[in-house]
Amino acid sequence: MTDMRRTLLWVVFLMSLTLLWDGWNRHNGQPSMFGPTATTKPAAAPSPSAAAGVATPLAAGAASGVAVASSANAPGANLPSEKITITTDLMQATLDSRGGSLVRLELLQQQEQYQLDAVDRVVGLFTGNSDKPDPKLAKKNVVLFEQSVERPYIAQTGLWPATGGSGNLPEHRTVMRVAPGERSLKDGANQLQVSFESPDVGGVKLVKTYTFKRGDYAVGVKHEVVNGSAVALSPRLYLQLVRHGQPPPGGSFFYGTFTGPAVYTEASKFQKIEFSDLEKGKATYNKSADNGWVAIVQHYFASAWLVGDKQPREFFAGKVPDAINEYTVGMFLPLGEIAPGASKSHEAQLFAGPQEDKKLKALSDVAPGLDLVRDYGYLTVLAAPLFWLLTQLHAILGNWGWAIVALVVLLRIAFYWLNVSAYRSMAKMKAINPKVMEMRERLKDKPQQMQQEMMRMYREEKVNPLGGCLPILVQMPFFIALYSVLLASVEMRNAPWISWITDLSAKDPLFILPLLMTASSLLQTWLNPTPPDPIQARMMWIMPLVFSVMFFGFPAGLVLYWLTNNILAIAQQWFINKQLGVLGK
Repeated sequence: MTDMRRTLLWVVFLMSLTLLWDGWNRHNGQPSMFGPTATTKPAAAPSPSAAAGVATPLAAGAASGVAVASSANAPGANLPSEKITITTDLMQATLDSRGGSLVRLELLQQQEQYQLDAVDRVVGLFTGNSDKPDPKLAKKNVVLFEQSVERPYIAQTGLWPATGGSGNLPEHRTVMRVAPGERSLKDGANQLQVSFESPDVGGVKLVKTYTFKRGDYAVGVKHEVVNGSAVALSPRLYLQLVRHGQPPPGGSFFYGTFTGPAVYTEASKFQKIEFSDLEKGKATYNKSADNGWVAIVQHYFASAWLVGDKQPREFFAGKVPDAINEYTVGMFLPLGEIAPGASKSHEAQLFAGPQEDKKLKALSDVAPGLDLVRDYGYLTVLAAPLFWLLTQLHAILGNWGWAIVALVVLLRIAFYWLNVSAYRSMAKMKAINPKVMEMRERLKDKPQQMQQEMMRMYREEKVNPLGGCLPILVQMPFFIALYSVLLASVEMRNAPWISWITDLSAKDPLFILPLLMTASSLLQTWLNPTPPDPIQARMMWIMPLVFSVMFFGFPAGLVLYWLTNNILAIAQQWFINKQLGVLGK
């Protein structure tokens, strides 16, 4: 039994060191030991398509029989375009008349994370100015979409011929005319519209109308197709997102979050697609359905094309041709036959913003499952109710930090008797530890007899060596789920707790919480029974120090959660040890 426990401890320790080393390599741009090589490439002179932020719908065009047109042959590809800026209460959006694409999106109520350095924080605590940021580090709004060679992220739409068809149609490279109108959402107004009209391309005109609404990150996008040709047409509408393959800034090598495309259908649910799989052409996802949506997900934010009505659609994802480190995900929507002189319209929505729970659930009728972009991993079934409980506590306490503390307290209360069982078992192990040590020394040259004597002692003292582990293992899924909730919740961004903690999603600038976390972990080790094996005993002291290194790079909210849990565990364990008279042994 002792040998098995020692082996398990060594395995955990070595795996932790390996994961830390792998995380450090990935943080510094080196390939991961457990995954494909990163697809980052050195900057190069952009191709015409890359310079204009252009992507071709369905990079893997052969999958649906799409003839991929080059930028040079696109209608109006070389004409100058006009950019207009739309401002609402939540966003500032830049639209390009080239295709009527959304090429920049600034979120006015979401700020980039910033931190004062430790010296400034200490001075602030004594001067009473701890909540005032350094002017050099003033808050900046989050820019989600951006048209650039290095970090392109844009939303595009257009028309494409039917499968197997040919000919030019208005698409995302066609320069359109912008209709005059308001550019800012006025006081008292609830929405603002802006329209783009394409020239006649192949006898077809496309009118694209964006509708921006007050208090909403979902933008209505209406496409009206006018067939001015002499023959009936059956075009397809495509909606696509194009993004670079780099993770968002501000991440940590101590923990990972998903960045990449996703496809949702009722049949296959939420399917994440790795950029590395797109690079190799090995991505697997549902290619067609009569429902579902496409998205690009990153930590705290997401964008998604949403189509509410049940209608056939083909999903596509791939690497953008002739571009460096750019990828696309989208869908084709057959519009049916449009007779000569007739027109047909289609309604869609583009969501682009923070993964706020209320905003995502408000779109559940149009896009079931959209709340899954808040990636809780495999423990979503536990994480979702935990987040609901956290929001209820926040509504009562008015502070996310205290809500975290309260939630951990409630979890400890819920598992109180399991913890009592575990700590009583550990206390009994601690009580017989001197006998075990004496017996090991006496029988150190007779390992088989030592194991038999140890098992006999456990039976006589009614001690289960695994009794302290099993109750804790039962609780672990709940605390891991809570960890996922705190890591994924955008509500923690820029949310203050007390004094020097002004952002629960950023690391503690003074490292006070990580230091307290380290101290609490060492205190827990002291309260636990000392393993009879000297090497194992040293490992028990080293492991808290090794794991504590990670907490110096963790968001303050996560460290607060673990620290609260540790403090409550220490209090309960100390009380039980004192009851059984084994404190300090």
